[in-house]
Amino acid sequence: MQTTRISGARAFQAGKLAVAAALLAGCTTVQTPTPGDPLEGLNRTIFTVNDKLDQYALKPVAKGYVFITPQPVRDSVTNFFSNIGDVYIAANNLLQLKITDGVEDIMRIVINTVFGVGGLFDVATLAKLPKHDNDLGLTLGHYGVPAGPYLVLPLFGPSTVRDAVGSIGNYYVNPLSYIHPDGLSWALYGLNIVNTRANLLNAGDVLEGAALDKYSFVRSAYLQRRQYLLSDGKQSQALPNYGDEAPLPKYDDVDSGAADAPAGAAGTQGAAAAKAAPASDATAATPPQAASGTAAAPEAASGTAESPPLDLNGGPETTQIPAGQLVPPTRFNFPSFKLR
Repeated sequence: MQTTRISGARAFQAGKLAVAAALLAGCTTVQTPTPGDPLEGLNRTIFTVNDKLDQYALKPVAKGYVFITPQPVRDSVTNFFSNIGDVYIAANNLLQLKITDGVEDIMRIVINTVFGVGGLFDVATLAKLPKHDNDLGLTLGHYGVPAGPYLVLPLFGPSTVRDAVGSIGNYYVNPLSYIHPDGLSWALYGLNIVNTRANLLNAGDVLEGAALDKYSFVRSAYLQRRQYLLSDGKQSQALPNYGDEAPLPKYDDVDSGAADAPAGAAGTQGAAAAKAAPASDATAATPPQAASGTAAAPEAASGTAESPPLDLNGGPETTQIPAGQLVPPTRFNFPSFKLR
């Protein structure tokens, strides 16, 4: 009897594992995957898990960090980790043979470490030394390594296969990886993550309100940003072609009153025809109706013909004036305001 119960329990556990595996497989399939994102099903599953962890764990911690930490202290923490990040930025710039950028990065490290109290103050930016952005993934791309499929890493977020490999190298170049004891090193890594998330609180709120599909928005933003950095900020995108646009209208004859003519369209066509043909041929080849239209067009254009009066206010007791002598009306049906 006991053996039967044990076998039944094992079968029940195996059944639960099979159901969980089936659910996971269902979550990792997409009916119409996006071209260039063959792992979209798996990526969306990991993205959802990361988003929930951020929503219920990392974001509340970041808000608490902002609440208890003054802004100058948070700025100093940001400058400290930015100064450390300049180490592997300088290394990758030198690997890409960007000597000028690499030397500027080294100068930033020296100035901020010496005069910025260990990097707590960004003195190098005040000295007009630019801040660069580089990593091993960009170095691999600089030498022709393809990016590979888009990939969402657990806890680390958006990436590609190339950038995921590059992040391993960045770990070994980062000076925080060599701090002992290991607990202090991981504590500094954790502080960097919380501080970075705190700096992105406003951006996260904008993303929550603007993006209909957060996964697609983050994927597009990440890939465009990486392509921009890989092209050294010189990537040019062609403007969309909307075909031949209609020419802008000419407003030279506004004062002549042509727009107020009752038969404006017919008069304009008749005037164009009369202008294109000689005066002797126009009267002979033009029907009486067209001739009358061409005769009325100059009158409408000159503004000498009598135009119907304009009713400005509406109603039985109204002020009517000719269209050619338009003056500001004496009253409108608008509420009046008085300043006291």
